[in-house]
Amino acid sequence: MEKLTATASKTTFPDWYSPETGIYSSKHPTIPLPADPFLDVVSFIFSHHNHNGRTALIDSSSGFSISYSKVLPLVKSVASGLRNRGIKQGDVVLLLLPNSIHFPIVFLGVLYLGGIVSTMNPLSSELEVKKRIADCNACIAFVELKKVGKFQPLGIPIIGVPENVNLDEKSNDFEAFYMLLYSKGDVGVKPVIRQQDTAAIMYSSGTTAASKGVVLTHRNFISMVELFVKFEASQYEYSSTDNVYLAILPMFHIYGLSLFVVGLLSLGSSIVVMRKFDVSETVKVIDRYGVTHFPVVPPILTALTRTVKGVCGNSLKCLKLVSCGAAPLFAKTIQDFVEVLPHVDFIQGYGLTESTAVGTRGLNTEKFKKYSSIGLLAPNIEAKVVDWITGTLLPPGGSGELWIRGPGVMKEYLNDGEATALTIDKDGWLHTGDVVYTDHDGYLYVVDRLKEIIKYKGFQIAPADLEAVLISHCEILDAAVIP
Repeated sequence: MEKLTATASKTTFPDWYSPETGIYSSKHPTIPLPADPFLDVVSFIFSHHNHNGRTALIDSSSGFSISYSKVLPLVKSVASGLRNRGIKQGDVVLLLLPNSIHFPIVFLGVLYLGGIVSTMNPLSSELEVKKRIADCNACIAFVELKKVGKFQPLGIPIIGVPENVNLDEKSNDFEAFYMLLYSKGDVGVKPVIRQQDTAAIMYSSGTTAASKGVVLTHRNFISMVELFVKFEASQYEYSSTDNVYLAILPMFHIYGLSLFVVGLLSLGSSIVVMRKFDVSETVKVIDRYGVTHFPVVPPILTALTRTVKGVCGNSLKCLKLVSCGAAPLFAKTIQDFVEVLPHVDFIQGYGLTESTAVGTRGLNTEKFKKYSSIGLLAPNIEAKVVDWITGTLLPPGGSGELWIRGPGVMKEYLNDGEATALTIDKDGWLHTGDVVYTDHDGYLYVVDRLKEIIKYKGFQIAPADLEAVLISHCEILDAAVIP
């Protein structure tokens, strides 16, 4: 363990922390990012592809799959089809879709054309969707096939996407979507897309209750692929092409999107897609498809642990790694999981929509396990820990608000300069609003959320903080806090 050492004259700090600036540097080596300014994330993902013959996306219920050899041609077809419908570079396309094997194809197709995607929870009300369309100026929307009629009065073209269907079989029910997938033309002269161009507008409440459009660029997504997904895979001895991931996390959220829609396709891993979470079915799907990696959020981890306790035999023997993020975990929750599935590695990570999911990532070894930590800073990421009241920069061992800086940090909040200035300061530091503790090895921990946030903020507590406390109770399966 690296410790602070004190002499009569001064304290000696580890080399990853500067007492002069208060900056924590990543302990990992810097990763060079692509320098070509004219690079889009889709071209980047598929630029070093050699995964032909391997399966990319699998529908958990039907078993229908898309091979890696078909992914890019389908992406290009969607781009071409959208161009034929009049969609051009800079236009915003709304994805109002649940998880499906089609989601990544549509998302990447829009980006390949130079368009911008805004994702949204498919359970959103008509009023919420109408507000989003006006806010981000969306000009076309992809929705579930059964909801086409519901959203047609919104005044923009609506394309119905089938739930799970063999894409080789044409049907009149989803003819518009079929025509996109199998459009005869090509994109023509591919638009000039720069890394600094906007790729997506995701929505987040940030550190306040009001939802705001988070503007993410192609550079943000390229950085996420390199510093989050590819870097994490590089930390393990086994080949990423042998990994099978289970996609239950919603693809319309930055956590699920960064992995299942963008990042993992650069690795050649297989992605088993579930439309919605059902814990009993999840156990069956893991065993049926030999799932090795399962990214989760706390309620899913809790439900999985409770279910597995009552399962006998060889269930989940294929599972290698469970990673958790998006909300804090209690020690008892982690302990229960590790005891029930001792052969499964468990890590936590930290990221925000505003940082394109890049922040920290855990890593365990045989002799060194820190299950309760959210990990070390990702490569190329800097941090500060700041006393919320005094603004004092805190050294290792201190607890305060986390600020981060790096290539994953968003461009801005859409049409909201005031909120942008309050969140990203003039030196590029993203003020996360989360309270963390840093140990003397450089590992970060989310502190006792409820106690610390009341201490710093009074009773202006984010819903996720209360939800995390509630779901820690042994008799509560899940919780949702609303205004």
